[in-house]
Amino acid sequence: MNEITLRGEVRPEDAAAVRALTEATGKFHGHEVRVAVELVEERLQKGESSGYHFLFAEEGGRLAGYACWGPIPCTAGAFDLYWIAVHPDRQGRKLGRRLLAECERAVRRGGGRRIFVETSGRPDYAPTRGFYEACGYRREAALADFYAPGDDKIVFGKALAAGDDVDKKPT
Repeated sequence: MNEITLRGEVRPEDAAAVRALTEATGKFHGHEVRVAVELVEERLQKGESSGYHFLFAEEGGRLAGYACWGPIPCTAGAFDLYWIAVHPDRQGRKLGRRLLAECERAVRRGGGRRIFVETSGRPDYAPTRGFYEACGYRREAALADFYAPGDDKIVFGKALAAGDDVDKKPT
């Protein structure tokens, strides 16, 4: 297996790579995949002013996983984790944990104090919810039938301790 490298720079080819990766997971509807790609495209067009930040994990020149986050407007230091996805053939190897930890470091460096993530309440998302809980996220809210009848929105949150490992280099 090749070494995983991380980068924050967004490149034009990332739009197609994010599309392929999110489709490969089998978890996202077509409209969700389109939104993931739109965020990459908006970052390419607007740069930092888009409010979207990315971290790409590559292995052997191929996208193995990525995360996207940004500040929540009208808040003091709250951020949303919009996307975190790992290619199915790389799941179970702690890449998601690594991406999440690096995202949290970046949020702290950017003055963030809390990070929130939304996910589905469907039974097939139980491993996703377990992942967030194992990473120190706490269930903050549940909105019944939010995405569709029987598909609740579950909101997780985590307080980010200032200074813990903000300056630590990525592993």
